[in-house]
Amino acid sequence: MKIRQISVFIENKVGRIKEITDILGENKVNIRALSLADTSDFGILRMIVDDIEKAVKILKDNGFIVKVSEVVAVEVPDKPGGLAKVLDLLVSNGMNVEYMYAFFEKPEDSALLLFRFERPDEAIELLTKNGINVAGEDKLGVH
Repeated sequence: MKIRQISVFIENKVGRIKEITDILGENKVNIRALSLADTSDFGILRMIVDDIEKAVKILKDNGFIVKVSEVVAVEVPDKPGGLAKVLDLLVSNGMNVEYMYAFFEKPEDSALLLFRFERPDEAIELLTKNGINVAGEDKLGVH
């Protein structure tokens, strides 16, 4: 199960993130998770939102460059070494993690992390085959 993620390319200047959150809020789009990566000139704001199509349209209509990609939501045991165990499985099977970030809510006894993989379908198969739960968009409140 893959999760659709929005990436917004923004100039690294005061107020740009606020502008995006204002636009989404005014249009009743809820941000479920986010990550920001930046350089001196630009940033990439990655978000999981509750209404992907609506968010893409309103952001594009407001002049933002938006890309939709897929990530994988993985339930990781919420205990010391939980993430390391999942990463050990991935590394030992040659799965590269391009980046990852956490989801704001957490299920019982697990942390929910969002992973971007080079080969997401293979990663999902490997994880589920090894008893690691991969969550769908419904678990994150996405429609």
